[in-house]
Amino acid sequence: MLAKLSTRPAVRRCAGASALVLALLGAGLPAAAADRPQPDLSRFYGQKVTWQACDGPDMPDDLQCAKVTVPLDYARPRAGTLDVALARYRATGHSRGSVLLNFGGPGGAGIPELAADGRRFMDLTNGYDVVTFDPRGVGRSSPVSCGGDGEGAFSMTEEDAGLDRPGALLRQLRETADRCARHSGPVLAHIGTVNASRDLDVIRQALGDKKLNYLGFSYGTRLGSVYAAQFPGKVGRIVLDGVDTLTEPLSEQGLAGAEGQQTALDDFLDWCTKDLACPFGQDRRAAGDEVVRLVRSLDRNPVPTDFGGSFTGQDLVGAIGQALYGKELWPSLERALASLIEDGDTRRVLAFSSGGIDGPRGRLRTDGGLTDVQDVPMDNLPAALIAVNCADDPDRPTAARITRDLKDLRAAYDRASPVFGRYRLTQLLLCYGRPRGTDFIRDRVRDVHSAKMLLVGTRGDPATPYRWTEETARRLGPSAVVLDSKGEGHTGYVSSRCVHGKINDFLLYGSLPPSGSSCPADGAEETGTGVTPTGDGSGANG
Repeated sequence: MLAKLSTRPAVRRCAGASALVLALLGAGLPAAAADRPQPDLSRFYGQKVTWQACDGPDMPDDLQCAKVTVPLDYARPRAGTLDVALARYRATGHSRGSVLLNFGGPGGAGIPELAADGRRFMDLTNGYDVVTFDPRGVGRSSPVSCGGDGEGAFSMTEEDAGLDRPGALLRQLRETADRCARHSGPVLAHIGTVNASRDLDVIRQALGDKKLNYLGFSYGTRLGSVYAAQFPGKVGRIVLDGVDTLTEPLSEQGLAGAEGQQTALDDFLDWCTKDLACPFGQDRRAAGDEVVRLVRSLDRNPVPTDFGGSFTGQDLVGAIGQALYGKELWPSLERALASLIEDGDTRRVLAFSSGGIDGPRGRLRTDGGLTDVQDVPMDNLPAALIAVNCADDPDRPTAARITRDLKDLRAAYDRASPVFGRYRLTQLLLCYGRPRGTDFIRDRVRDVHSAKMLLVGTRGDPATPYRWTEETARRLGPSAVVLDSKGEGHTGYVSSRCVHGKINDFLLYGSLPPSGSSCPADGAEETGTGVTPTGDGSGANG
């Protein structure tokens, strides 16, 4: 899930649905091992970073940009290279090195996030250069694309999802996979967290740091966990906030996401219907039905956009899902929905979901060099999300199995959420037609013998359920120190003053809280450190 550095509401579980999906899709076949012995990489590890002013619109004057060059294929480093884009805010005083940030995703570009929200991390410049990057396949770093103008290339409308025509659906899925391969270039075959982690180590060395200091949000916790497994001796001070799963297949993750987003939508409608300006009126029960009707209507009759494409109900679902990640975004979402419903104006809603820069596109580079800001495809975020998740997951059910199970899968996802279920099911099915992903993460990221790492789980997190924090901590072993945030929202660093302080204390001063400590929700009475309750985290899981 893409971390939007904002508070996000709680999750409810849809009992039995996840077990059904796991039974339907099965475990798939294992992929080849991802960590074969590597040839000489000294020319990549010997490079130095050259910083300069950042190009592009809305870039702060004090933000600097650079690049590092990495192998396209770590098994064959002479077969080609690609550049990874970097940005930093310099330390305000004496710098002990760098702390790298990953804001989540997969598919989230780090540089525009740091440019927009850098003020949230200024505390860290008391001791570090604060650095972020666009991972391979994302943003300026050889962005992948499926040739679409946004989320539309990944949508499954009512007609597409016809349960009586699975053959047509499978053909559409394979055509989408082929289109993504044509538009993405050579990086697509080498995308994924295992290679992004290797890039992270090249970046660490190029920055001059002996060990990696790192703050990863949401998907960024998957990246940090893989790094710790691959390079345990290079782990410095690593924080994983909004902890992702290392074991659950995409089918399980999709259900958790649908359930969490449905709860977030319910909370938004509770708030909206108390406002006379709510475009769904003041009847709370009717408002939920109106959202479903709006989505279905746009799926049947998409409306044109200012960019020449069309806006479907599934495009709306994707945009709402992004807006629901933060309560502070609710007034903007309310106004955007009102503009759509009353005037047919899609611009405000599209602002929540665009993964690229609005406007004309030039030709994407295929030589591995940095892509110009204005040429980042609008569909890069969803294209990269699907590509990375599929590359990280070895499960590939056959066409026969999908055909047999499609009706039950659709029912399970619809029960999880009448609004988000189909959207999430589409993300699962879009791995069909792509190569099997690596089994490294599920099988090898465990019992990590590294320096202590701080894992932060938030009880009311709709995107990364608290139980994932507990499960990942058990997999990582004694190196994992868990901080239990009792608040709401996806990730804790910007939604909890207590979490913010404890993360800063660790990154800046090396001060770790005892494992099992907790932070109260903001506004709650301070009750000391507390202890994480035992059990499966069912009070807040997803």
